[in-house]
Amino acid sequence: MGPGSAGRKGGHRTGHARPREGILLMDSSTTAADELNWAVRAFIYAYIAANGRPPSVAEAASALDLTEEAARHAYAWLHEHHALFLAADGQSIRMAHPFSGVPTDFRVVANGRAYWANCAWDMLGIPAALHVDARIEASYADTRAPVSLTVAGDAVRGAPGAVIAFRQPFAHWYDDLIFT
Repeated sequence: MGPGSAGRKGGHRTGHARPREGILLMDSSTTAADELNWAVRAFIYAYIAANGRPPSVAEAASALDLTEEAARHAYAWLHEHHALFLAADGQSIRMAHPFSGVPTDFRVVANGRAYWANCAWDMLGIPAALHVDARIEASYADTRAPVSLTVAGDAVRGAPGAVIAFRQPFAHWYDDLIFT
């Protein structure tokens, strides 16, 4: 297997990657493995957008013509680099911001699909990431009362006077990402 083929079934690249042409400015610290990891991340987000949930390691491996070991390694690398957050099992995606891999108090309906957001901030991030209008069903943290919001264009409607509060400073969000 040559450079960039590690983890590819049969040791060859498939039609998923575009050939590079011309003169490119590249970071010399970027390796073929890093490029593969970022390609896995791009696939994960496209999969979530299309399916409303993150792909399993097996689904990513199959779609990208990788071994499951290579896909698991990419998931771990992305977790270590804060590009996604894995569940306790070390291979299921808990968070791929702004998307949640588990049901939460923040359900976003867009493009005819339901998505889960990790928090109030992310519930607004999903329509922004998808570049679409959305309906949001959530609950207030203090009263647990349900609230419905609509994101249309650049406006959020449906909860006059509501505020989004951050429980801890940004610098401490990764101390306990699920609590944050």
